[in-house]
Parts: sequence; structure tokens; C-alpha cells
Amino acid sequence: MTTPHAGFDSSWLAAQKVAEEAAALGQDVVLARDLLGRSSLLIDDIQQKLPSDSPQLNKLRVQFAEATRPFTGVEPVQTAHSMFAPELFFDAPELTEVKPRADGVGRLCTLERTVVGTDWLQRDDDSATGTPGSRRNRRVALYGFKGGVGRSTATAVLARHLADLGRCVLVVDLDLESPGVSNLLSDEAGRPQHGIVDHLVEAAVSNADSLELVGRASLLNYHGNGEVFLAPACGLPLAGQPYNYLSKLNRIYTDLPATGESTSPRPFAVRLEQAVAACEDQVERLARRPDHVLLDSRAGIHDIAAVTLTRLSGLALLFAVDNPSTWEGYRMLLSEWQRRPDRARELRERIRIVGAMFHSAGDTERLGALRRHAYDLFMDTLYNLPDENEDEEEPFYSPDGDVDDAPYAAIPILFGNDLVGLDPLRSRRWPELPFVEAAYSKFTTAVERLLPEPHEDA
Repeated sequence: MTTPHAGFDSSWLAAQKVAEEAAALGQDVVLARDLLGRSSLLIDDIQQKLPSDSPQLNKLRVQFAEATRPFTGVEPVQTAHSMFAPELFFDAPELTEVKPRADGVGRLCTLERTVVGTDWLQRDDDSATGTPGSRRNRRVALYGFKGGVGRSTATAVLARHLADLGRCVLVVDLDLESPGVSNLLSDEAGRPQHGIVDHLVEAAVSNADSLELVGRASLLNYHGNGEVFLAPACGLPLAGQPYNYLSKLNRIYTDLPATGESTSPRPFAVRLEQAVAACEDQVERLARRPDHVLLDSRAGIHDIAAVTLTRLSGLALLFAVDNPSTWEGYRMLLSEWQRRPDRARELRERIRIVGAMFHSAGDTERLGALRRHAYDLFMDTLYNLPDENEDEEEPFYSPDGDVDDAPYAAIPILFGNDLVGLDPLRSRRWPELPFVEAAYSKFTTAVERLLPEPHEDA
């Protein structure tokens, strides 16, 4: 009988055991996993070069390949000297340290090279993306695990509410695969020439300085001296020239190696932060510093959402519909954060659940049920961490009573059939319609209280 090969999970465990043995030889190692789940062992031999045909390496190659089959990398064992851009691996911000350096033992790290997932666990300190805390704290991520929950409409309504208060608001459409909020805020005549995708593509070749990335919202009426600017996902074609959005979109997620102008690699997270910062700078040149930046994020588990939630924003609004698929999805997400307690403790202080499309008529228990489901989720993940002080008083540990400030205390957005298929082009005053104001009033006032004060020079 043929012995079955290891599966995805067991192969990764076997790879880690071999990696530990390699690190015990004294050099730092990185255990990397590619898009297909195949593992490779990377050895940092910059200080002491290893000959490519050394018995030590040959033995490791055989051992590693046998342990990880069929999830073995094309080059099972590689050294830094043999790699084109080793800094993309050995200095990557996505590295997760498994074991630190010790006497005679090298450091062991893992690196997930995936389409999605790596940025969910990253720190959002200034060194990760270059985002100053003062900028990040003024950004609000609006995210839904599943699409079709009214996130983009809520973004537009919130932008108008803040503008009515005299605030300067920038809305950034980061739902790059399915742009939506742009159509609620501006018609084509009012949009800037370029979008977020253009910045990501042009900045990769140092050609982004002259891009027009923001424009005033042309479809949104507001009162007083507030302003709303839009940074769309997609730009506009120049006269007589094509605009191939898909070709650009297919190239934006690439991590770039260090260049002569940059001494460190440029992963996607850094490039996205630079695009958002460029939009903020343009608003300041056109008017004033944005008081609030609303990031309309892509739904689902995707790198854009990961970067937006964990690294670019201060407040993160998680849109939820009270059904099993929503809670299963958020459990997957929060369980990832649970793997890194330092990240989980920080993130749980700045996220809030939003009860999207909330049917409240005739059932006073619905909001309580939604909050209890969210509470159970938080307790199983973000409040079930190692080294927690169980005796310490925690205001978030009770789903009953006055919990309006707790992260699981869902902020409701009421649902109405008139909101389905809303066409802003038919009426530029749609946010002022009575059913819209009634649906979003609790949401806008609750979020307003969570935001920092506007700039003093506003």
C-alpha cells in the first residue's frame, strides 16, 4: 500500500520542524510558503556564504523535500546569496518570528507569500507603512465581510453628515474590484482624471507626482462650509486614448524590491498607504487638511481590506447582518487576529460593529440578539487571549446594560425597501429624503462621537 503524502496543514508542520533544525546550525532562516501552499527554506548566508553544492545544503534539500512533499517549493532550499532580491524575504514586514536568536542558534521566521491573508496579522505602527499616527487616527475604515450590506451608501451618508457639521471630508474608494461609492458622490464630469489604481501603477515606476487624484463631490449636497472630496478607484480616459482598468488592476498587488530611490522593499501595504496619503495631500493643497478620511474598503478576506483595517485606519467599522454566514466570516477574521495577541489587544479598542440593513419594525429584541451574537464572537476571539488579567475589570465583558460604547454594541442602520437600487443621478438631494435620514440618523450621530475633533485651523 502506498503511503499517502502529507496534506496542506501537516506538510507545513513538517516544514517547520526542518526549519528549526536548520536554524540550530547558527544562521537565520525564513520558512516561506507560496501561492500554491508550497514551502521553501531560505537561509540568510550574507555574513557567511554557503557554497551551493555544500554537503550541508544538499542534506537539507533532501530532508526538506521528503518532509514537505507534495507541498515542496520549486527550489526547496535557497540561500540569500543565490537570490535576486533577498531583502524582499529576509527584511519583509510580513515576517512572523517563530523563535528568536539565541546562543549559537539562528532566528526562525515564517513568511506567507499569498494573494490574501498576510496583512491581517501585521502591526500598524509608523514603521510598517510610514503612516504617522496623526493621519491614521483621522481615517475611518468601512468594511463588510460580505458585500451588499449598504456599506458604500453609508459612507456617502456619513460624508454628507460630517460636511454639514463644517468638516472637510475625503472619501477614498478602495473597493477596487467593484467600485461603488464613487457613483454615489460624483458624476463623470466631476471626477478627477486619475484613480487609486493609477497611483499604484504609476508610482511603481516613479511617475505619480503629477496625477490628479481627487475632486469635489459633484452629486452630494451639503450645507455650511463643509466640503467632501472623492478619490475614486478608477480614472478617466484621456482624449483619444484607451483606459484599460483591468490591466492596471492586475498589476497593483505586486511587492516591489528596493530601488536606487528607496533603500527598503515596497510591499503592497506601503504602496497603498502612499496612494491614500497622496490623496490627502492634494485635498490640503486644494482646500485644507481633511478632518476625516473615509476608506470604503473592499469586502471579504482580501489584502486591500487587511491593509485598510489593520494598518491604515484609526476607527474600523465592521458591517454585519445578523445571520450565520456573517458571524462565521467574522469568526475566521477575528481568529486570525487572535493568533497575534498583541495585535488583537490593539485592534479590539478601535473596532465597532455596525448592524447593517437592520429590520427593527415589530421586534424590539432584534438589536439585543445582534449584540449578543457579536458579544459571543468577541469573547471567543479578541477577549480570549493568553496572559489576560482575568481579575481586571473590563467594561466590555457584559452584553447587558449600558454597553453602547462597547465594540460589539452594534450601531444600527435601519433597512427600508426604498434604499434598494437607490439612483443618486435621479435626485442629488437623496440623502435628505426622510426615509434616508430616518435609516441613518443613529449611525451618523454614533460615528460622529467616535471621531477626533476637526483640525483647529478648519
